[in-house]
Amino acid sequence: MKNNSIKKIIAIIIVVFAYQSCTDDFIEREPEYSIDSENYFNSEADYQNGLIACYDLLQSTYVNVLLGEIASDNTLCGGGDANDVIGFQQVDDMIHTEINSNIRDVWNWMYAGVSRTNYLLEFQDKTDFEGREIIVAEARFLRAYYYFELVKWFGPVPVKETRFNLGDETIIPRSPVEDVYALIESDLIYASNTLSYTAPQLGRATKGSAQALLGKAYLYQDKFSEASVVLEDLIQNGPYDLVSDYDTIFEEEGENSIESVFEVQYTDVQGASFDCLQCSEGNVAVGFSGVRNYSGSLFTSGFSFNVPTQETVDQFEEGDLRKDVAILDIESWATETGASYGTGYEHTGYFNRKYLPRKRSENAAGDLNLTNPNNYRAIRFADVLLMAAEAFNRGGINDAKAQQYLNRVRDRAFGDTDHQISATGSSLTDAISQERRVELVGEGHRFFDLVRTGQGSEIDGFTTGKNELFPIPLEEIQFSNGNWLQNDGY
Repeated sequence: MKNNSIKKIIAIIIVVFAYQSCTDDFIEREPEYSIDSENYFNSEADYQNGLIACYDLLQSTYVNVLLGEIASDNTLCGGGDANDVIGFQQVDDMIHTEINSNIRDVWNWMYAGVSRTNYLLEFQDKTDFEGREIIVAEARFLRAYYYFELVKWFGPVPVKETRFNLGDETIIPRSPVEDVYALIESDLIYASNTLSYTAPQLGRATKGSAQALLGKAYLYQDKFSEASVVLEDLIQNGPYDLVSDYDTIFEEEGENSIESVFEVQYTDVQGASFDCLQCSEGNVAVGFSGVRNYSGSLFTSGFSFNVPTQETVDQFEEGDLRKDVAILDIESWATETGASYGTGYEHTGYFNRKYLPRKRSENAAGDLNLTNPNNYRAIRFADVLLMAAEAFNRGGINDAKAQQYLNRVRDRAFGDTDHQISATGSSLTDAISQERRVELVGEGHRFFDLVRTGQGSEIDGFTTGKNELFPIPLEEIQFSNGNWLQNDGY
């Protein structure tokens, strides 16, 4: 289905990485085989396989995206009942604690990604071959990606540029946020200076991916001048553009398009189970967001989590072509097509249409709910334009430029130039924020946009001074033997 894509080979699991994220190794057993982790990376193939293992953890970020919506004012948790995935329900109600297993997944899986990238980078100079610097640059991009997720979820986090060892948790402190971002910036500057705009393989990071994430990291720190420079360079010199038809972006034919700056690649070639959701090569969030007991055209059923509210639907202006692409009104759809469906907990009548499971062969590999092949559009060019607009405006740099980039997004949204924004100053800031909400609804950005701009109180149940960050998992606090303090309020 997606030939020559990295998703076709990302399922390769290298034994040498297994110890970094599994606990089974502490069981006494006679190994059938072993690879000396200190004696790996002896060939180009070793490095390529190591890089694949680094990419593999991106597929676990489905939970980051899903919870990023549920935590925001865009959606309710939904599900089957009030106890269905209790960790999601708690985040929705802002009553989550340090023993929330789903928040622990974010911590564990992102650090698994950090560990794999650190392992490769620790041996980056061991074997020389043509193109090694590209692999190193991609690994540094991925490390930055995982650390960026960690710092935006948890704030100060332990940082190390080589593998973490048992006992490090008692001596390595949680680094200040500015130090975490310093490593992220260093990795992304290296990657953007080393990579080209053309990936060596579909789905891999590029110069544009690194520039966009660097601009985002700057924006999250209110470094508006730095963000404006790197994002302007990307806009003017990169190969990206808005696709003409917003309706195509989230369909299979819209994957890895000219608007895609970076996508997490998914496939249905390998299944998973609820005992190992991170084992899925498919996008687990898609099945979770599907319409409960659905029968009809285009879509298949799911578990009815992450349901948009009426307030979110009402954010779309009259004539905005994005509304029906982003939001499925299930009652209207059923009337129009004859589809049938069930209702779950907190049923609003609306679903996140961008990431609903599409129909595919009943003979498709893997669990139809857990291995949906929908790619996650992690960074779209529309997002880049809106980030640049925000940087130029909030930094007091150039409101005319901010209007230009904002209106490129709005012109496509309405199919005309009659809905352009001419506001300046704080009114323009509000317009950009509103545009980010409707353009990117359902894509996992809203909670963090509200927090970084000081608007978290718009979320029901949000406690200022606490809920800007999520709690460090209790086990990590305990393992640190007092070295790490919990985030405020937990």
